[in-house]
Amino acid sequence: MSLRETGILARIRELMPGGEGLMDDCGALPATPPGQTLLVTTDLMESDQHFKLEWHPPDLLARKLLAVNLSDLDASGARPFGYTLTLALGPEVEAPWLEAFLAGLAAASREAAVRVLGGDTVGRPAGLGLGLTAFGFASRWLRRDGLQPGDRLFVDQRPGGSLRGLRKLQAGQRWNPAAPDPDLAAHLAPRPNLGLGPRLGAIPEVHACLDLSDGLSRDLRNLAEASGLSIVVDQDLEEDALRGGEDYARCFGSNLPQAELQARLGLALIPVGRAVPRGPAPLLVYDGETPRALPDLGFDHFAP
Repeated sequence: MSLRETGILARIRELMPGGEGLMDDCGALPATPPGQTLLVTTDLMESDQHFKLEWHPPDLLARKLLAVNLSDLDASGARPFGYTLTLALGPEVEAPWLEAFLAGLAAASREAAVRVLGGDTVGRPAGLGLGLTAFGFASRWLRRDGLQPGDRLFVDQRPGGSLRGLRKLQAGQRWNPAAPDPDLAAHLAPRPNLGLGPRLGAIPEVHACLDLSDGLSRDLRNLAEASGLSIVVDQDLEEDALRGGEDYARCFGSNLPQAELQARLGLALIPVGRAVPRGPAPLLVYDGETPRALPDLGFDHFAP
């Protein structure tokens, strides 16, 4: 494969679902079905900020790029249908690496039944930048601002695995597909429970939802602040669960009992907190009978 723009686009047309339609400067979005809402999300991943080329196999990086965007749509109650792709390639990105990346993205796209709608490619002096903007339709848009006092907060996957995987990578462990480590898999190739979001949206007693991308201490805070409430965090949560990001679980609030939700959804849920009227801080934890503010332990993109 040629790393010139024409060669990259030709390979995208050959490999990607929907690639055969990339013949113009613009792509068309399908008409929004009656009673549904068109939703859009976008994520940018930068080498040495979000991943390291020497750690991350190209096919798994492609899967992660798609998964993190589809996870946002799913947590909003949407079913995805397509995306645009932007590639900013430095000179260290070689043709075999890009071929494996595009093949991984094509395979993940087929599994998720989504297609490429357009995008752009550009050179850069160094490093790798990946941008993906995904689109979906929602019968009910699950937002962050609908949480109600008394709601319990649940997640569908235990958080903290991605952070443990990152620490292992920093300590020198590397991905071995013959003996996959579950923590490395959680970080390098997350598998959000796609399809759960629209099912949650079909339950009127589910009032708010987001996906866990920045850690529970950040994402629960986002829910609380959007809804004008406070959230009392369960005391038995481990610090890794509160601090770790990139778990991509559904995190949602409902006034239904846990047992009823589990029966309706057919999966186990993990309670992480409860919504209460606005208190002294958006996120609270109890030391005995006294509430104290829980600090934001999440990842900060702009920290020095």
